[in-house]
Amino acid sequence: MLDVKGKTAFITGGVSGIGLGIAKVFAKNGIKTVMSYRNEEHRKAAEAHFKARGETVHFVKLDVMDREAFARAAAETERVFGKVHILVNNAGVSVFGPTDEATYDDYDWIMGVNFGGVVNGLVSFIPYLKKHGEEGHIVNVASMAAFLPGPQAGIYTASKYAIRGLTESIRDNLAPYRIGVSLMAPALTKTSAGTSGLSRPAKFANSKWDANPQTLGEFGKIFEAGMEPEEVGEKTLRGIKRNDLYILTHPENREEFIELTGAILAAWPDEPIPPQRQAIEEQRRAAKREAESKVIGVGDLSVRK
Repeated sequence: MLDVKGKTAFITGGVSGIGLGIAKVFAKNGIKTVMSYRNEEHRKAAEAHFKARGETVHFVKLDVMDREAFARAAAETERVFGKVHILVNNAGVSVFGPTDEATYDDYDWIMGVNFGGVVNGLVSFIPYLKKHGEEGHIVNVASMAAFLPGPQAGIYTASKYAIRGLTESIRDNLAPYRIGVSLMAPALTKTSAGTSGLSRPAKFANSKWDANPQTLGEFGKIFEAGMEPEEVGEKTLRGIKRNDLYILTHPENREEFIELTGAILAAWPDEPIPPQRQAIEEQRRAAKREAESKVIGVGDLSVRK
């Protein structure tokens, strides 16, 4: 179990919503916490909270789509605290609309922040997590949408499915370095996610979706019934300590998961498997098991005669 006290963590989008909930839990448990932010008022409020509690935190202004700024943020985190052990890729936008009416700007913005932000975090921070040789952990924040799609959330769902696939794959790559990787997939949480559409940058303005502040404000009220962000943070920290692959925070979607699993199993072909294909799959599974203790290359996926 990972001993987190005294470790250093970097959280994207850490001054509000789920990111702030995780930051509060981290700081309370002795983790030196760095939070990225874009909104100055949110940063000031977060700073006041941690200052009043005498907890060690640091703030970095960052647009997660800016790769050069991300690289600077990683270097600054190491410079301030010496080592980096935990990365939480949390920043994201929750923007919904009929996918059949989506524009390129809709795709570029949502995928750029939600998936591209995770990619930029991994590329920027993994070298720092590896270099000191100590245990570490990465949490990629997705959503229930990584498993359960919705009709008004096609691009959002695509971004979360992408995060899920990347997380499951890179977990094997990093296991030999003693760096755990988790997919955190929350459901409804008490945040301002419903009004994400109001923060759309001008360069991605071409959209047919309704961005009326009143409409989004009404939609945002749904989130008031959500789980408290600090409860999500507590469950996230527990998953980090245990190195859970999946950190599922909400109990209300269990029945849908059972239905989904049943549908997948029902669709499975029941027929003979050619020996050559079977051998390839057995080699792939063996390589995956070995990935827990050694670095696996492409050659390890080849069938040996």
